[in-house]
Amino acid sequence: MIRLLALPRYGRLGASSRLRIMQYLPSLLSASMQITVKPLLSDSMLQSRYNKGSYSLWQLMRAYGGRCWALLWRRRFEVIWIEKEAFPWMPLWMERALLGSGPYVLYFDDAVFHVYDQHPHRYVRRFYGRRLDQLMANAALVVSGNQYLAQRARHAGAKRVVVVPTVIDIDRYPLTSLESRGSLASDGLPRIVWIGSPSTVSYLRGLQGPLQTLARSVPFVLRVIGGGNIEMPGVRVESIRWSEDTEAQEIAACDVGVMPLVDSAWERGKCGYKLIQYMACGLPVVASNVGVNVEIVRHGVNGMLINSEQEWVAALGTLLGDQLLRARMGMEGRRRVEIDYCVQRTGPLMVELLRSVAAET
Repeated sequence: MIRLLALPRYGRLGASSRLRIMQYLPSLLSASMQITVKPLLSDSMLQSRYNKGSYSLWQLMRAYGGRCWALLWRRRFEVIWIEKEAFPWMPLWMERALLGSGPYVLYFDDAVFHVYDQHPHRYVRRFYGRRLDQLMANAALVVSGNQYLAQRARHAGAKRVVVVPTVIDIDRYPLTSLESRGSLASDGLPRIVWIGSPSTVSYLRGLQGPLQTLARSVPFVLRVIGGGNIEMPGVRVESIRWSEDTEAQEIAACDVGVMPLVDSAWERGKCGYKLIQYMACGLPVVASNVGVNVEIVRHGVNGMLINSEQEWVAALGTLLGDQLLRARMGMEGRRRVEIDYCVQRTGPLMVELLRSVAAET
């Protein structure tokens, strides 16, 4: 039996940890692996950060102490499976010492290396800029959510790099009939949906201008899931609290999913999770022509890729006005997820990857 120590950054409230590690636990358990999961930051800490904007020093000290304690028992495990890094901002030599000489696997779904190498302070760039590169170079395996992240790992000298995209559990996303979507809701209005967190809602605010322009000619409701209470003058907004149990149903009751981004290095490292959620629900998607969005969205087939504010207005207006087009694109998106972006496909791959690392010990 393979004994695995999983070190996600968050508990289930953190989407990256929930998708990158925790949703694979059933696959690993069914393969007779023994798994111990030790998040760095608890759900209560993450919720506190959303509410207050930061973690307290005492919370962080306890979190780092708990992770140090978990690694004191690292010799009991064949493989350590780490989301991003075990100790953000800790000097590299200390993290290496705590990880020990056993094999570890790094899993990336964000360009977190840019937190260090593009930091505004020169001393951070100097002393931490290559921190994650050196961790990747010493890893037995680096699993990346897209090619941009994988390329960084290869340049860092990682021994083995595999791309595994962000995926969903397709069984949690049943297809919804058109009759139950927003276009036939009690208010009779179609719904544009965005899902995220308070830390990423700034991307949606960047869509305010096009949505205001669109609202002057096309009636619709903007559904915001998980972003908190936001206001857009001239746009009818409904804010919905995020819940893992209801997110799929809340998305499926809408008509079009959006993923606006800015074009910078950090955004090129994103893995398009919300697009995959929309597509799993049978919704057409409209997304910025940035990063992995270009791989997920087949323009004119399952959605539209956008380069300007005018294109946002035109694409959303076209989709809101054509139910048959929405249905056709939505079904294409659903088929794409069933083939390429569900854990039912990638679960066996993750089992074999972790087994192969354990076999090398």
